[in-house]
Amino acid sequence: MSTTQRNTEGGGRRTDVDRAFLDNATYRSLGEQQLSEREERFEKARRTVGLALAPLVTIVFLLLPLDLEDQQHKLAAVLLGVIVLWITEAVPIPIGGFIGIVAIVLLGVVTADEALVPFGSSTVFTFIGAFILAQAMLKHGVAQRFAMFVLNLPGIGNSTIRVVIAFGLITSALSAFVSNTATVAMLLPTAIGILTVIAKLLQSRGEVAEDFDPLRLRVGAALMLMLAYGASVGGLLTPVGSPPNLIGRGLIEEATGERIAFLDWVLMALPICALMFVALAVVILLLNRPETRHLEGVDDYVREEKAKLGRMSIAERNTLIAFGITVTLWIVPGIVALAAGTESSAYETVSGRLDEGVVAVLGASLLFVLPTKWEEREFTLRWSDAAKIDWGTVVLFGTGIIFGSLLADTGLAETLGNGASDALGLSSVLWITVFAVILAILVSETTSNTASAAVVVPIVIPIAMAADVNPLVPALAATFAASFGFMLPVSTPQNAVVYGSGTVPITTMIRTGASFDVIGAILIVIFVPVMAAAIGLV
Repeated sequence: MSTTQRNTEGGGRRTDVDRAFLDNATYRSLGEQQLSEREERFEKARRTVGLALAPLVTIVFLLLPLDLEDQQHKLAAVLLGVIVLWITEAVPIPIGGFIGIVAIVLLGVVTADEALVPFGSSTVFTFIGAFILAQAMLKHGVAQRFAMFVLNLPGIGNSTIRVVIAFGLITSALSAFVSNTATVAMLLPTAIGILTVIAKLLQSRGEVAEDFDPLRLRVGAALMLMLAYGASVGGLLTPVGSPPNLIGRGLIEEATGERIAFLDWVLMALPICALMFVALAVVILLLNRPETRHLEGVDDYVREEKAKLGRMSIAERNTLIAFGITVTLWIVPGIVALAAGTESSAYETVSGRLDEGVVAVLGASLLFVLPTKWEEREFTLRWSDAAKIDWGTVVLFGTGIIFGSLLADTGLAETLGNGASDALGLSSVLWITVFAVILAILVSETTSNTASAAVVVPIVIPIAMAADVNPLVPALAATFAASFGFMLPVSTPQNAVVYGSGTVPITTMIRTGASFDVIGAILIVIFVPVMAAAIGLV
């Protein structure tokens, strides 16, 4: 029996919305996915192979007579085994990282205290704080209200193209601060509702056959792909928008000593994201031309949904207050740097006090002290709400930083960089950047974006250093490219969400995703160096 035919634990068939929110889990077991029988057989085989291959690769590599220092040899063996676990998903991806940490301590690469130091870094707390803020936005409907506000703007609901583009803009804007997958899962029911209106309209006009399948409309594929891909593009806009951003930024700062402030990242990423979004809209609408351009009834549907939200609640206002304070404090050091310079005492004081991790924790804490019902001592969030954040990604993020630090500390990164530089003949920033982007995209198609950044960025930095090239641009390009992964349902959780809706055939996802992979790679190679230079990072 295929997974699509299984019932939920409580009995009964899963609805599209149930499936979407079930797939919101970033690391899913086979029983939590909607797969055909062929896909399920492949996934079982892939994970079974991983369970056997990971320890085998580690042991064989340890026994090879390589010209490496003992620490480097052991770390390389463990890291290869972890990469196998990440790619095959034999165990949940965060657990693969945990297994690797246990192995490096047991093999004596470093002590437990040395291995676990990165888990206490400011960046980890930035992640946790941002996740809690995002949880509040989702719980209290702030994100949904924003979506309905945009869709209710004059002229949006009467044009298919404008509806698709509006959904992309909404998803991109929300994904800059909220989990990509959670954003897509939240907006999916609205997208399905609009698609239902469009399907009824086409049927009433006689533009489709009586027995047509509404899940196979080209406009449905365009709408869903815009949701999935728009989230990935929007996630690049801020350091907290996507896990690879913080991993890449942390590794770059450690290797170069160059601090990339929140505002600097946004100023660098904004033009790139804008160009990517335009390219995305063109690719999706050209390859999935909507059956009709003019719509009727969508405006009414949006107004009804907006009316259901009612007036803004106290909890929503509190969430916006906490969110606004957090983002403002994240941006302030960048503004001081623009006004007084990065060498000024004012900047050093402000950036030291307004550390991003501390600010994120402050913003998250506000949610637990801003009351909604003071008489009952009820506050904007409860701890049970915070417990629902994606702790798996936090764990994976921490383990990725650990392996990145160990690659540098043991000298293995330098050894890999020198070897790769000699073998591939990479000697210029352009070709190292091209290599970084291609490698990151290929890896992200087969494993999580976070794991992709954790694997690729530590490889790219020493390659650049071995070629006497500033690693900042190639590493930034690899970080951006790690958020790609548009071809397959398994590439990103948001791809899995929209594929599970039944509106996107696998061939359509591959064709559209491959096209955007190529265009996006070109945009990254061209514009990351330009924007990094424009804001003074290089």
